[in-house]
Amino acid sequence: MCILHIVFGSHSIHSNVCILHISEPDMTVNRSIDVLICGAGAAGLTLAIDLARRGVRFRLIEKLDAPFHGSRGKGIQPRSQEIFEDLGLLDRLVAAGGVYPPQREYRADGGYDESPVMTQEDPTPAEPYRLPLMVPQFLTEGVMRERLAELGHRPEFGCELVGFQQDADGVTARLRGAAGDEAVRARYLIGADGGRSFVRHALDIGFPGKTLGVRAVVADVELTGLDREAWHRFNGDSMEVQIGLCPLAGTDLFQLQAPVPLEGDVDLSAQGLTEMVAARTGRDDIRIHAVSWASAYNMNARLADRYRMGRVLLMGDAAHTHPPTGGQGLNTSVQDAYNLGWKLAAVVAGAPEALLDSYEAERRPIAAGMLGLSTKLLDGLKRGEMRRGREVHQLDLGYQESSLALERLSREGALRAGDRAPDAPIRGAAGQRQRLFELFKGAHWTLLGHDVRRDVVAPRAGLRIHTLGAGGDLFDDDGHCRAAYGLQSGSWVLVRPDGYIGAFVGETEEDIEALRAYLRAVGLGAKELCDA
Repeated sequence: MCILHIVFGSHSIHSNVCILHISEPDMTVNRSIDVLICGAGAAGLTLAIDLARRGVRFRLIEKLDAPFHGSRGKGIQPRSQEIFEDLGLLDRLVAAGGVYPPQREYRADGGYDESPVMTQEDPTPAEPYRLPLMVPQFLTEGVMRERLAELGHRPEFGCELVGFQQDADGVTARLRGAAGDEAVRARYLIGADGGRSFVRHALDIGFPGKTLGVRAVVADVELTGLDREAWHRFNGDSMEVQIGLCPLAGTDLFQLQAPVPLEGDVDLSAQGLTEMVAARTGRDDIRIHAVSWASAYNMNARLADRYRMGRVLLMGDAAHTHPPTGGQGLNTSVQDAYNLGWKLAAVVAGAPEALLDSYEAERRPIAAGMLGLSTKLLDGLKRGEMRRGREVHQLDLGYQESSLALERLSREGALRAGDRAPDAPIRGAAGQRQRLFELFKGAHWTLLGHDVRRDVVAPRAGLRIHTLGAGGDLFDDDGHCRAAYGLQSGSWVLVRPDGYIGAFVGETEEDIEALRAYLRAVGLGAKELCDA
C-alpha cells in the first residue's frame, strides 16, 4: 500500500518547496539511468531522440500497450519543421504527409467557395520553411520512433509509472509492466504523460485554467461521397451544426471534426457518424464505412503552475493543454522537449543544475501565449473564420528575457539575443555551398565571428567555432548572413543547440570575458583546450 509523505526542504535548489514523495515497500533497484521519460507521445519521443544523440542514459516508458493511432495533432508548423530537420527526420515527415488542401465552404444553395486555409508565403534564405505541413499524429510519431530506433532506443509500451520518490540526488520510480513491478533509479524524471498527467497529480502541481464551453468530436474515418482535393466545411458560421471533413495526407482517411452538445452520449460508430453528416450537410451520398479512431472531448485551456519540482519536470500536455485551433499543441510540446533536452544533457555532464531553471522560465511564458492564441482562434472559428497566417508558425517566438540571453552589442536590425537563429546560404573556404542550419545541426553550440581573431576564444568540447571574412573558413557571398544577423566587423554570435541566439558580443576583452563566463555557466567551460 502506498504511503504519502509531504516533505519540506528536500532539495537544495527548492528548499522552500513542498515535494510529494510516494514511498513503497523495499524493492531492489534494477539499474540506474540519467533520465526516465514518462510518456511516449510526440514530446517524449522528441526528448528521447535528443538525449539519444547526446549519449544520455534514459528510458522512455508508455503505459498504453501500443502506439496512439489517431490523427489528432496533424499540423507541423514551420518552426517545428526546423527542429525536425535538426533531428534528422524532416524529409521523412514530408514524404509521409503533405500540404493542407484548400477549404471548400458549402453554401445553402449547394454551391461552394474555395480559399487557402494557410496564407501562402514563399521561403526566404532566413526562413526556409514557411508553410505548415499536414501529417497525422500517428504518422508523425511513427517516423519519430523509426528515428529513435536508428539511435538504438525504443519506447517501452505497457510500462506504467505507478509511484516515485525523490531526494537530493535523484528519483526512485516504481514501474509496472507485463513482467511485474520494478524499481528504477534516475537522476531526473520527466512527466510527458498528457493532460491527465500522473506525475503532475502526484506532485500536486496546480493546473489552473478554464473549460471553454465547447465539446467536439474528432474522428478518423473511411468514407465515400467526397473528393480528396479540399477540406470540406459545412455551416461554418454555426457552432450548433457546423462540420468539417478533411482528407488526411498520407492516408486514405478523412478527419471529421464537429462541435456537439456539452451533455449526452455521442454515437461514434460508422452509422452514427454517417447520420450526423447527413443531418448537418443535407446530403445522403456521404457514407462513412469505417471508423479508425474517434474521440468526443471538452476543450480546455490550462497551464501548470510550475514546470519543475526538484528533480521532476513536466512538459507537453502535462504542462499545458490547448484547444486544437491553430495547430499549436503538438508543436509547443515538441519545442518544450527540444528546449529541455540540451539542458538535461549538459547538467548530466556536469553543468550547473541551475541551468534547468531556465527551462520553465523560457517555456512557460511561450505556452501561456499559445493558450491565448488558440483560444482567440477558437473564438474566430465560432464565427466561421478559418484562415491561418504567420501567427501560428511559431517562427517569431523567442527568449529575449531569458537569463541565457547575453546582449552586449548595439546593432542595426531587430534580431536580439534570445531570438530564433535565422538560416542563410554560405560558402565554405573549400568552395562548397551550404546553409547555416547545416552548421548548426547536431548537439553542439556554434560560435560565429565576423572579421575577428579566431584564437580569442579557446576551443572546447561541444562548441564549434567558425569565422566569416578575410582568413575565415566561411564566406557570405550574397550578404544574407550579415543581413540576417546584423553582424559587423569584430562581432560574435553564439547559437544555442536548440537554434536560438545565446549571445551577441564584440571583441573587447570585457565582451570576450563575458562570453567565457556564459560558456562556463552552460557547461562549456571545464574542458577548454587552452594549448590547442
